[in-house]
Amino acid sequence: MVERRIGIYPGTFDPVTNGHIDIIRRAQKLVDHLIVAVAVNVGKGPMFNFDERIAIVNEEVAKLTSAQCSIEVRPFEGLLTGFAEQAGAAMIIRGLRAVTDFDYEFQMTGMNARLNSEIQTVFLMASESHQFIASRLVKEIARLGGDVSSFVSPNVCKHLLKAIAAEKAAGN
Repeated sequence: MVERRIGIYPGTFDPVTNGHIDIIRRAQKLVDHLIVAVAVNVGKGPMFNFDERIAIVNEEVAKLTSAQCSIEVRPFEGLLTGFAEQAGAAMIIRGLRAVTDFDYEFQMTGMNARLNSEIQTVFLMASESHQFIASRLVKEIARLGGDVSSFVSPNVCKHLLKAIAAEKAAGN
């Protein structure tokens, strides 16, 4: 029996952008099973709560089914290497947009390798058309009334507008 290659693509996904989806599509070519790991990470002050982010990512990846690679969305908290071990993953997939991402990712890769040298980190460079997309900027543009339709799917755009309306109603 051939062992499945399992990879993990972790992130906060607040919200999931076209850049994230691009990395997921490309990661599908590297593994047999991809786990999109949605991190709790309340330190970032997410627009969407944990359950909302999981639901939205599930809605987005449902469109990406492939005979070569199954995709699963899972919540995670704690050490990424521990989560990867538990899932049987041998690969962590990370997207890089710019040099500024590299410094942080380089440090994290070194730490993860010290925690578990069996788990490899693979970097996928953001596609040219997605290099500038950041969830933080998408939220800021949306909050200021800008058009984010080229950065997120129509479904995510709908969720963003609903969340912004709720923020305004709450007086935030």
